[in-house]
Amino acid sequence: MTENGSDQVTVEDEPASSRFEIHVGDELAGFADYRLADGKIAFTHTEIDPARGGQGLGTRLVEYAVTDARARDLEIVPICPFVRDWIAENPERS
Repeated sequence: MTENGSDQVTVEDEPASSRFEIHVGDELAGFADYRLADGKIAFTHTEIDPARGGQGLGTRLVEYAVTDARARDLEIVPICPFVRDWIAENPERS
């Protein structure tokens, strides 16, 4: 995911690190850790840089990660409370 503007926002899966990362420009702004096994993806922890709080980056990150997991036909195990809450609040997008 990429957005235009003064601060370009990108989200990508980083499989070597077992996490999705969100960047603002060249700066890492947050991540969502996961464990992948047996057709399941368990989201274990999501973190956004406190300096970037309130910008909706956590929502963008989790939406991208959940959409990607669904596209890969992975069963989502939302261990992380933020991911669990996002899925509960957005059933149409998860």
